Amino acid sequence: MERFLAIVNPAAGGGRSAKLAGPALAKLREAGLHIDVIASTAAGHATQLAKEAFDQGYRQFIAVGGDGTAHEIVNGVFSAGAAQRRISLGFLPLGTGNSFLRDFTKDGAEDSLKAILEGRKRPVDLVKLTHGDGVTYSLNLLSIGFTADVGALTNRRFKPLGHLGYLLGVFVCVAQLNRRPFATRCDDDKDWDERRSLFLTFNNSKFTGGTMMIAPNADPSDGYIEFVRWGPIGRLGLIRMLPKLYDGTHVQHPLASRRSVRHVDFNIPTPVDVMIDGEIVSLTCKSLDILPAALDVYV
Repeated sequence: MERFLAIVNPAAGGGRSAKLAGPALAKLREAGLHIDVIASTAAGHATQLAKEAFDQGYRQFIAVGGDGTAHEIVNGVFSAGAAQRRISLGFLPLGTGNSFLRDFTKDGAEDSLKAILEGRKRPVDLVKLTHGDGVTYSLNLLSIGFTADVGALTNRRFKPLGHLGYLLGVFVCVAQLNRRPFATRCDDDKDWDERRSLFLTFNNSKFTGGTMMIAPNADPSDGYIEFVRWGPIGRLGLIRMLPKLYDGTHVQHPLASRRSVRHVDFNIPTPVDVMIDGEIVSLTCKSLDILPAALDVYV
């Protein structure tokens, strides 16, 4: 099926997506593209819509919203069998973060529209997380420790405050500063790494939260997971380091490390908060794998 299915999250960007989706999709239709449109109504709904659409024969999708919308579409189509069929994903980035696209462009919706109109696409990798409840796919990153703690606290207590709420979550987590071991073993490592850490991130692309460059060396098309680890830094050191998350120089700190890996095993017996493409879920993590060139994206 050559038609696109645009899945719109009207709540993305604080409602901005609902206002701007219609005019943006109209431009694509005026250029001759055949686009069907459907809106999600709740968290997780876009996953189900994408799965049903894949079963009906759709192979070209447009995520109208933020990173969470793209994440749900990817998980819907891959749970339906997209690993055996070539899928293309375009973006109308009308959400809050839109982190994944920042690896390719700073002009957001304008460049995304142009890429779809010109049929300009490239293959990108996906990260596959196997956990106690099944499998989850990631376009952007997975993170455990401080970064997930901030996201979980912000969602639970401060989300209505927007960016201010996120900052409050950061400062509360700095005050609590929970540094703990997350046992991991990568590729051909023989021993488990059980050192205490502030956070671990497993990245397919450079950015998170829209502007934080957590993994400056990540490349979504290189066939590797960019693994960034932060050791047990103290409160004062962490406060000094936080601004460096925005330009990627935090990886130069003596307590930071990075490596490119293809497979990660976890030995974490209980569920932990995991930030996956900006969303927080509690999971018992088992393993990570890179799926090279698994998806075509319009960029």
